Amino acid sequence: MTETDLSSIAASVLDRAQPGEDLDVMVSAGRSTSVRVFGGEVEAFTSAGSAAIGVRVIRDGRVGFAHAGSLDPDVVSETLLDARDNLAFSAVDPHAGLADPDGVPGVVHDQWSEDIVSMTAEEKIERALDIERRVEAGDQRITGVRVAAWSDAAYRTAYAATNGLSATERGTSCSLGVQALASDGDETQSGSGGTAARSPDGLDTERAVREVVERTVRLFGATKPASARLTILLEPRLAATLLGIVSGMLDGESVTKGRSPFAERLGQQVASPLLTLVDDPTRSESLAAETWDGEGLACRRTPLIVDGVLQGFLHNSATARRAGTTSTGSAQRGTRSLPSVGAQVLVVPSGERTWDQLVASIDHGLIVHELQGLHSGVNPVSGDFSVGAPGTMIRHGQPAEPVREVTIAGTLQRMLADIVEIGGDAEWLIGGDHVGSVVIADVSMAGV
Repeated sequence: MTETDLSSIAASVLDRAQPGEDLDVMVSAGRSTSVRVFGGEVEAFTSAGSAAIGVRVIRDGRVGFAHAGSLDPDVVSETLLDARDNLAFSAVDPHAGLADPDGVPGVVHDQWSEDIVSMTAEEKIERALDIERRVEAGDQRITGVRVAAWSDAAYRTAYAATNGLSATERGTSCSLGVQALASDGDETQSGSGGTAARSPDGLDTERAVREVVERTVRLFGATKPASARLTILLEPRLAATLLGIVSGMLDGESVTKGRSPFAERLGQQVASPLLTLVDDPTRSESLAAETWDGEGLACRRTPLIVDGVLQGFLHNSATARRAGTTSTGSAQRGTRSLPSVGAQVLVVPSGERTWDQLVASIDHGLIVHELQGLHSGVNPVSGDFSVGAPGTMIRHGQPAEPVREVTIAGTLQRMLADIVEIGGDAEWLIGGDHVGSVVIADVSMAGV
């Protein structure tokens, strides 16, 4: 189906709006492929099309919602009726409603690649087999690849609402992922990684292989270190993970419900002056770039923290009304859900020094390789932070011995305040964010 076809389906639902109710409709169609190989053979191959619709009905502060996995006209009609029926089970919310059109123009992205659409099954299988072979040959200690996989998707979406807002988008993506196993004496380790892009030519397979091999073998011989307070160094991938947790505390849902440690700190210094954090889904370089949010408003650049000072929060239309402000175009929604709110593309301006220069600047520290146990180790209300952090010690500016069974702890508020450097190695990550390495001083490391 084309975007025009999807828009016509959405419009057909709006035509059935009854007096006193507001409607919005999200419609999508696409196709995806996944290939998994093992031991030089295809283990699984799946290629499937999908189509879905989600309908929201709003009347007198009540919201009814329903969705379906078909665009058959009878199913579409039934979905609208189900959404109306579900109004009776909804509590009254005075802030519920469609977005208020604000006239902000959308930044249009060309996120479509015909190369993905035209790829043959044989080409996709060969991509997965190739990365499996290259990882296995990357180090003599690697004993095999647990899984090597190719995946791709092509999608089209359309949104329309009775307030006059409408939008369409299309995009493609593809990725390669690998998990490897290695042995050295009695020790066994594993490591994983991958690469993703909008088109096959954008995949950096060579880098993915190098990183997977390194992650698989780097902790051989690791010991449990002595407890200490030291400086930690987070590579861009992990820095983005940490700042993603922070951004989750800056969304309007958390703030208006009193579930964020930053709720009452607008305009205050909440981080080191070195940190500027922006949500900017207008950046076409990002895999997560979008033109429109889940309520038909244009996505836009929203500063969250500038020079360490808290500038604002992310809002959809409902959280904005609760807070007495306007939407930041940050509604997130698929066909199966009501609008939520959150960051789309986190961007942190780069510093100046390279990775090697950052390591050389640290006398006693830890290069963190993973942040383990994030779901249970971070309290999003208080900001308390305690996670596993295997890594490599830094001694006198040089990487030293690997360590394991390590926990780093504190609060996110303190960690933000103790950022002493942002690296000059910012990159566009698989998740869509643009972040460089981050150096944080005086962190508590629990070991022996």
